[in-house]
Amino acid sequence: MKNFLLILSVFAGISVFAQPRPMTLKDCMEYALEHSTDMTIQTADNADSRIDRRTAILSAFTPEISANSDAYYQFGRSVDPETNTYLVETAFHNNYEVQAGIELFNGFQAIDNIKIARTSVAMGKTAEQQLRDKICLAVMEAYYNAVYYSRLTDNLHSQVETAKNSLSLAERQEELGQKGHADVIQIKADLADREYQLVNTDNTRKDALLTLQSIMLWPVEDELIIDTDLCEVEQTLTDNYETGSLISKAIVMTPSALLAKGNLEIAKHQLHTAKWQLAPRLVLYGGVSTTYYTYPNNKNYVGPSFRQMLKDKVGEYIQLGLTIPIYSGLSRQAKISKGRNEVRRAEARYDKAVKDVESEVMRALNDREGAAAEYLLAERREDVQEEAFALNQRKFDLGMISPIEYRTAADNYIKAMADKVGAQLRLRLKTSVVNYYNGISYIDQL
Repeated sequence: MKNFLLILSVFAGISVFAQPRPMTLKDCMEYALEHSTDMTIQTADNADSRIDRRTAILSAFTPEISANSDAYYQFGRSVDPETNTYLVETAFHNNYEVQAGIELFNGFQAIDNIKIARTSVAMGKTAEQQLRDKICLAVMEAYYNAVYYSRLTDNLHSQVETAKNSLSLAERQEELGQKGHADVIQIKADLADREYQLVNTDNTRKDALLTLQSIMLWPVEDELIIDTDLCEVEQTLTDNYETGSLISKAIVMTPSALLAKGNLEIAKHQLHTAKWQLAPRLVLYGGVSTTYYTYPNNKNYVGPSFRQMLKDKVGEYIQLGLTIPIYSGLSRQAKISKGRNEVRRAEARYDKAVKDVESEVMRALNDREGAAAEYLLAERREDVQEEAFALNQRKFDLGMISPIEYRTAADNYIKAMADKVGAQLRLRLKTSVVNYYNGISYIDQL
């Protein structure tokens, strides 16, 4: 069977054992969002908010309808419903009623409840977006950290191979009398250091991948392969932002500020509702009722049939009720006072949220400018160190410099490459944060 599959794969031009495609940063974000338990909880909370909104609308514009029925025996003296005279008979009564009621006026509490419910639904969507952004940012940081150590591991692996080739050359030169034994020992020590650095860095890379897997809720038994290629960042370096407009846009679009503003709106609606509790309440009721009765112990009593009596005893009514609150132990006044305090707290929280957003935007802009300057210097430094290492490599092969000098040049080149990769990733991250405050979510930037 396996041979048959291999033959088919040859003719189809595909490989049965093809490696899975490395996951990009966007792939990792989408996977994390799809499998996040926090997103599941937030989705359920949003569903509750929509149910509350529907309930508030139905309560305001639809009547409450109820039906009830009861049956009982009455013993001893009672009033005959037919003759309105007293009897000493055991009577059986069976009553039916359907009633509907609707509030005509309740101090606009129903309207305020609808506004509160609508604001809660909007806040739920904002909270969901805030959670999505939080997850995407955490994935981005972990992903870039894994990419950094993966690239550093690749660089160290190439340096180990170079060190092994240098050791082979040195041993051959020692046999020819061109190098001393001390130089060979020094090169072996350098190789051991390179191998140690490679193993240590590779362990850090694996730990970074585990952190990324944990954030994504990736299955522990499956291997996560990520795309470590980095494209150029010239476009990122040329992006310019106007501070004032960026701050203004962030205040009206950042989820933290929107949530604080929503809480303020809800507090104002709740205060309005508390004030209207001092107003009268007008309720309209209407209903239909009927009854059936008989005297089971009276053999001489012959009444109409069950169906006929229910039809004959049908009664309808309309009731208009007015409730005027007068005194309730100052509970309504206390609720109004607490509502005012909650509005003041919500205003203070909103002001703080706005200030926090302004500070975060300024910090993000400064961090991005610093990261851009750092990347330019790191790129220039890597070019210089690469050229210096190539020159020292040729000198070392010709025996013109000592192993210690060669080791120093190699270390400087490795550090320069690592610093460039780190600066490039930091610049990407800081630019993504600025674009986020500019109204573009993290996943939409990819």
